[in-house]
Amino acid sequence: MELSSILLPEAVKLIGNTTSKKRLLQDICDVAFSAYGLNATDSLEALLDRESLGPTGVGQGVALPHARLADLTSVVGCFVRLEKPIDFGSVDRRPVDLIFALFAPANSGVDHLKALAAVSRTMRDPSVCQKLRANTDPATLHAVLTETQGSQAA
Repeated sequence: MELSSILLPEAVKLIGNTTSKKRLLQDICDVAFSAYGLNATDSLEALLDRESLGPTGVGQGVALPHARLADLTSVVGCFVRLEKPIDFGSVDRRPVDLIFALFAPANSGVDHLKALAAVSRTMRDPSVCQKLRANTDPATLHAVLTETQGSQAA
């Protein structure tokens, strides 16, 4: 699965300062509403429910929150880069500054897993994370995420 098929340029944001994990998840849901028209309240509830099962901070300053939503017809993503990292309850206890959130249809099964695997592969690449941390322009961040993933498949 190509990240360019699930991540719109409008769904990539730089956030200067956020105060908590819950506030960050709300910010992500606001981005999802603006880019895809997702109901922010339902999206936030779904992300918080998923986080209650265990934090989605995967380490190295990266978090991959994800949730399933009844109203969706396809997997969509949002990427947020924080200027100031926050505690996310990550496995390595490092604060996060790179967050790629996924929203999938409630019955998406394998598509959700394929998207999560593609995002995970991309975000595990140290050179990708370095480029993401070195840039603040949302268009550049989108290009790094989508071009890198495409070149990995080649």
